[in-house]
Amino acid sequence: MPNYEKNSQKSNFVDISSNKQVKKLYNKKGRLKRILCLVFSIIFLLGGGGMLYYYSFLDTLNFKELDDTNNNNTAATNSSVAPLESDATNLSLSEGELLQNSKELNVMLFGEDNSKGDKHGRSDTMIMMTIDNNHKKLKLTSFQRDTYVYIPGYGYDKLNASYNYGGAKLSIQTIEANFGIKVDRYAVVDFDSFKKIIDTLGGVDMEVTQDEIDYINYQMYKNNQADTRTTITDAPGTVHLNGQEALWYARNRGLTKGEDGNEIGLDGDDWDRTSRQRKLLETLFTSMKSADLGQIVSIVSSVGPLVTTNLKKDEITALVSHALTYLSYDVEQYYVPEEGLWYYDDKTETWNGTITSTIKISDLEEQRKKFASFVFEELFTGGTSSKETTSASN
Repeated sequence: MPNYEKNSQKSNFVDISSNKQVKKLYNKKGRLKRILCLVFSIIFLLGGGGMLYYYSFLDTLNFKELDDTNNNNTAATNSSVAPLESDATNLSLSEGELLQNSKELNVMLFGEDNSKGDKHGRSDTMIMMTIDNNHKKLKLTSFQRDTYVYIPGYGYDKLNASYNYGGAKLSIQTIEANFGIKVDRYAVVDFDSFKKIIDTLGGVDMEVTQDEIDYINYQMYKNNQADTRTTITDAPGTVHLNGQEALWYARNRGLTKGEDGNEIGLDGDDWDRTSRQRKLLETLFTSMKSADLGQIVSIVSSVGPLVTTNLKKDEITALVSHALTYLSYDVEQYYVPEEGLWYYDDKTETWNGTITSTIKISDLEEQRKKFASFVFEELFTGGTSSKETTSASN
């Protein structure tokens, strides 16, 4: 069984492992040694000239550091967290510890809608990607944006409100404070950058249904992004999507008949949307599986300037050098909250007095355990979880 770490904080994070045998093994000296080995490895793989080009590319990335309270040691800002009204457990949020593992990297991926030009836009996509070197898996966890959670410094509100109030930093603080697992890094892509990334990759081949085709065609025409109502004329099945079409695919949560004057009605909800987002990421992983290391460097060079991240240069170098290994991993999918652990409340009052519809977690302790079981696997046994297992090699 791997050794897990608890990241002690001065504020309110919970140790959900109930495992008091956790030992801290990850130290600066060991980390430096591993990084140096990775750097030298990639130098031998790519050659000196390639590395000069690669490092010049790294300088073009939109590196955006979290401040000291959140960079590697994310901390909430409040000294106490009131329990959810629906949480019947006595789980304390004041122990000050987060679950983490030195052989796993958790990166939050945010899809930002900032069409109004606000300091922080809205995050319609919140997916934690876990590179699990213990079990040789890539794990994708979607968080429902309407989940009712405690936002440090603001009180209870929808999860995606945390991004609007404080961007990636506050969203990470919120996820850690409510679900107890350490988030190591983040990457943000806005809608325009997302489209450019897909187009830079040459588009993406997705398995789509007729309803999904109808939705994309409707949105393309309605938003003056196509001259006809049938941008996609292919039959259901594998369809090549460009950046704009892929964006509508990823944003699809159904369409109520008569909404905005439309004549069609398509079934769907936020659960379907997050499933499509994970499916899109998995398809991109699979499509890159046949690339060699030089092609991967070229791809990262092209899309890098379109991504805002706090990954360090040496970390990106290490990730790229091991990309072929990671792309061979199986892909597993999960979502929070899990089926059976939530309910809708259409009369929820948020911190600023707004009455809205939210997703409330009925058993927060159980949800934390299920989430930890998915991410770490060995921590908890028994019970089932709503994870979807697929293979990146298929």
